[in-house]
Amino acid sequence: MPTKTPSPLHAIESASRDEIANLQLERMKWSLRHAYDNVPHYRKSFDARGVHPDDLKSLADLARFPFTTKADLRDNYPFGMFAVPREQVARVHASSGTTGKPTVVGYTKRDIDTWADCVARSIRASGGCPGDIVHVAYGYGLFTGGLGAHYGAERLGCTVVPMGGGQSEKQIQLITDFRPDIIMVTPSYCLALAEEFERHGLDAQKSSLAIGIFGAEPWTNAMRLDIERRMGIDAVDIYGLSEVMGPGVANECIESKDGPVIWEDHFYPEIIDPHTGEVLPDGSEGELVFTSLTKEAMPVIRYRTRDLTRLLPPTARSMRRMAKITGRSDDMMIIRGVNVFPSQIEELILRQPDLAPHYVCVITRPGALDELTVRVETTLPFVHAGMNSRQQVIRQLTQDIKTLIGVSAVIELNDPGSIERSLGKAKRVIDKRPRD
Repeated sequence: MPTKTPSPLHAIESASRDEIANLQLERMKWSLRHAYDNVPHYRKSFDARGVHPDDLKSLADLARFPFTTKADLRDNYPFGMFAVPREQVARVHASSGTTGKPTVVGYTKRDIDTWADCVARSIRASGGCPGDIVHVAYGYGLFTGGLGAHYGAERLGCTVVPMGGGQSEKQIQLITDFRPDIIMVTPSYCLALAEEFERHGLDAQKSSLAIGIFGAEPWTNAMRLDIERRMGIDAVDIYGLSEVMGPGVANECIESKDGPVIWEDHFYPEIIDPHTGEVLPDGSEGELVFTSLTKEAMPVIRYRTRDLTRLLPPTARSMRRMAKITGRSDDMMIIRGVNVFPSQIEELILRQPDLAPHYVCVITRPGALDELTVRVETTLPFVHAGMNSRQQVIRQLTQDIKTLIGVSAVIELNDPGSIERSLGKAKRVIDKRPRD
């Protein structure tokens, strides 16, 4: 097979910061005006805040404008946030809607082209090339993952295997038979596929896969190393959310693996204090906020993602990066006054070679105080370990959580495969506390 030649970078990926900022300001002025003129919600919220699109003279002026939240999208269900006539909307996607109504997003034909371009750029940054075979194991349908990855891979010139989620045995069969170069899937389900390889007596490291592009849920660097070790691939992070576009808002570069590069020519990021809404300087940890710069059907102005991260300086590209998501401001567990994120638990689990990265945190309140139980699977070789070995693992994890996070936890060891696998985003927290 001839050596692959990487596609050339788009000019904006190596532009100066001044060039990027000038383009952002021009596009931001258009996006604010487009939202104000065509979406009643934005006209009302801007007017209530006492701001007008013409007030934007610099990028810093964006801080004067109101935030958009998921509640705003739900309040305008289904099509109230669209800025173009419904007849111009080429496609509709929606969130899972696990609480209340789903959040609906729309795309014009141009929006879909922009989305495909961003995902193609993301796959290329991950090391993908035209001609590669891409196995898409994200869910298709209303979820943006499957079709977003699909269109982006085709735009880059790849061959797409539109497998979708689930049917793990068939996933393994197609990976073995079709020999794809790249897999796009959630990191937790990739680990489930690694287990499926093992169940069939196959060595995942010897599969054709060379690159894994993982998104849709937070994952740690420890999980990255575990995936790379078990699958024999380079694991890179893709970031996105349906309300802003879908996958492809940001993506890691394979040569650096130092956090997803935000495609700042289409999405303007801010970090805010999740409690006060104050804009924080780059490098500070806080809640990630996005303003779309080119979306036609459904512009979003200062959308609060609830994802907690930091903005980092450019490295492999000229655009800023985001650090690994440490958690969400709305999935943070508060246990006896201590803020705890599932990712913190995960990092400690992955320190122990006898534990698998499949776990769930269960919060209860049997009396006056909260109690945290961490249910975690052991690895297959550890199943038949003696009681002393099991107690040693429990003691170590209990001590690590108490010492490094500051809370007491009950550890339950479970056999491999006993914790429910998710085909989409892994559910890490079950809160059973009374709601009154």
